[in-house]
Amino acid sequence: MDRSKPGVAKVEETSQTTICGHLVAVVKSLVTTEAAVLCGGRGERLRPLTDYFQKVMVPIGPKKLPLLAYVIGLLEHHGVTKIALLTGYRSEDIRHYFGDGAENGVELRYSEDAKGQKGSLNAVVNAMRNGAISKRGELLVYYGDVLTDLDITRLLARHRRKKADATLVLSKGYTLPVGTARVGRGGFVTSVHEKPSLNLSVTTGCMVLGSAATALARRLASRENTDLMTHLLPALLDRKLKVATYYTKEAWYDVGTVSSFEKLDLEINRHPLSFLVRH
Repeated sequence: MDRSKPGVAKVEETSQTTICGHLVAVVKSLVTTEAAVLCGGRGERLRPLTDYFQKVMVPIGPKKLPLLAYVIGLLEHHGVTKIALLTGYRSEDIRHYFGDGAENGVELRYSEDAKGQKGSLNAVVNAMRNGAISKRGELLVYYGDVLTDLDITRLLARHRRKKADATLVLSKGYTLPVGTARVGRGGFVTSVHEKPSLNLSVTTGCMVLGSAATALARRLASRENTDLMTHLLPALLDRKLKVATYYTKEAWYDVGTVSSFEKLDLEINRHPLSFLVRH
C-alpha cells in the first residue's frame, strides 16, 4: 500500500489553501480607498470665530492646532493617505497650512466648490469632475467639523464584507443639548428631563460610498443645493441599492457651535486622537 498519497493530498490541499489566502490578501490590497473631507462651509453657528478662521482651521487645545489636523491624522493612522479637501470659504488658509500633505504623511488634493453650486453632494461630484477624487473605488466621506476616534479600518472591512453600495456611520444614545418636559392634561408639566439621552440611530458625519453610489451622485448633481444625506441616501434606498450601517461606540464631537468648540478645546488633551498629531 502506498501510504504517501494521503500525505501528498494533504500537502497539496494545504498549499492550495495558502495560495488562496495570499490571493485574497493581494486582492484586498488592490482595493484603494480615497477620502473626501468636506471643509468648505462658512460655519455660521461658530461666529465670531469663523469671521477669522475657516471652521476646520479653528485652533484647539494647548498647541492650538487646527481641527483638520486631527482629522487628517485619523485618516493617515488607518492607512487612508489619498485625501481630497473640498474647500470653499477661506480655502487659501487650508492650502497654506497643509500644502501637499507630505509633512502629515498623506497626499492632499484640493477641490474648490463650484460657484453657484451648494451642498455636500455637489462638492463631492465637483471634486470627481476636476480629478481631485477618482470616479472608481471606495470613497470615504468625512465632514470636517466632526472629530472622532472612529475605527476606519473596521468600517471599511464591514463595508466590503457586506458588499454594500454605501455604508453609513451611526451612533446610539444621542444626548440632547437641551432639557425636555412632558406635558399632561390641562397644559400642566408632569415631568422634566435635563438633557436626556435618546435611543435613536443618529448620523455622525461619515459614510463610505461604492462605485454605484458615486455614479448615482454624479447623476443627481445640479445647480441647486444638493446634499448627500438629503438627496443621495434616499435615492439609493428608492433604487433598492444596499445601504449598510456601522455603529460606532467611540466618542464624537460635532464642532458646529461655539459651546461645542469650547468643550472640545478643554477636553482635547484627554481625547483618544490627541496622540495622532505629530506637531
